[in-house]
Amino acid sequence: MRRALTALALTAAAAAVLSACSSGAAGPAAPTGPGPVTITWWDTSDAEKEAPAYRSLVADFEKANPGIRVAYTNVPFDGAREEFKAAAGTSDAPDVLRAYVGWTADLAKSGDLASLDGTVAAADSAKFQPALIEQATYGGKLYGIPQVTDTLALMYNKDLFAKAGIAAAPATWDELRADAGLVKERTGVDGFAFNPQDYYAMPFLYGEGADLVDVAGKRITVGSPAAVAGIDTLRGLLAAPGVAGLDTTENAYATVMDAFSNGKAAAVLQGPWETAALLGSPAFPDGANLGIAAVPAGGAGRPGSPLGGHNLVVNATSDAAHRAAAQKFVAFMTSAGSQAFAAARNATMPTRDDAYTAEVTTVPGLAGFRALLPTGRARPALAEYTLLYEPFGTELAKILAGQEDTRTGLANAAAESAKLVPDYTAP
Repeated sequence: MRRALTALALTAAAAAVLSACSSGAAGPAAPTGPGPVTITWWDTSDAEKEAPAYRSLVADFEKANPGIRVAYTNVPFDGAREEFKAAAGTSDAPDVLRAYVGWTADLAKSGDLASLDGTVAAADSAKFQPALIEQATYGGKLYGIPQVTDTLALMYNKDLFAKAGIAAAPATWDELRADAGLVKERTGVDGFAFNPQDYYAMPFLYGEGADLVDVAGKRITVGSPAAVAGIDTLRGLLAAPGVAGLDTTENAYATVMDAFSNGKAAAVLQGPWETAALLGSPAFPDGANLGIAAVPAGGAGRPGSPLGGHNLVVNATSDAAHRAAAQKFVAFMTSAGSQAFAAARNATMPTRDDAYTAEVTTVPGLAGFRALLPTGRARPALAEYTLLYEPFGTELAKILAGQEDTRTGLANAAAESAKLVPDYTAP
């Protein structure tokens, strides 16, 4: 599952103004004028768990920028990209969108986004994780500012590992395979459970130095020998003693997380978005028992996990006054103060180091996930990249269900991928 999947420090004077506000976030003041400019923000965050913090930040922004008003709308994540594309160029389009990182290149290619190069929104771009700026860039131009980020980790139950005599998290898939067997043998519960979706299989490709495509070489690589080796490694792991039986239903995600939260599975691949939900569960009442480690390494010798998250992007067809106001709003919402405020309340991951305050780093799980960001793989600047997950996921399901062998399944995925990127060389 691709989830989501979060910044710019502004002037010292503005920071002083904002220090009295509830969030402590910083932002520049708008120029005085005949009346306030009203911009619209479509926020795709969770309406119940995350939106309240962002609404509070909007209020702070308006206090610090009396010349700008923000019309806040929380829109469902599913379908938001299509809704934005349909509204683009009309009066219904928002000035700012919280866009999943996989949408940014697509929306930039279609001309729906304004470049942020040279604007106040990008003033502190050097303070962001470089890989996150990379996946907010298309065609050499910056089209988004990272608001939140995420990556996959090996989450594990420290107590179950200790009872099985395992002193440290596995560093390779082979070690995870062996550890799963020990956990089952010595505790009676499954050592590992896997959610059989495309996104969760990407670390197995990265572990062999593979990907769905090679953007620099304009080649489709999902059917390459390295990719086959990665998925064969996954198949071998799932067949090993101590690994939970594969759930191939639509409830697989919930099944895996239910087993982990109730101490019936000792390890899973998962992102920080599930941390808050795990706290208070039978296995993780306070977070102390929750282990977070890098996904295991494959044959290439190093771990790799997809970077997710969301960028704030600006509508290309907004007029000059609304674009300028939108850029200031993006700068504020992605500032260190705003990110720290949201992270402490939503358990989301900031996208810049200066937002990891003492309060933020005490949020269970965030410090562990932060340490893993350097192993994350940025989304390539290819508009069609997110679409490539569909043929890969379709064939992955057949492979893991034993309906076809790995080589045949990935060859089929490559053939379907060629229809999405016809200018790429097919195997």
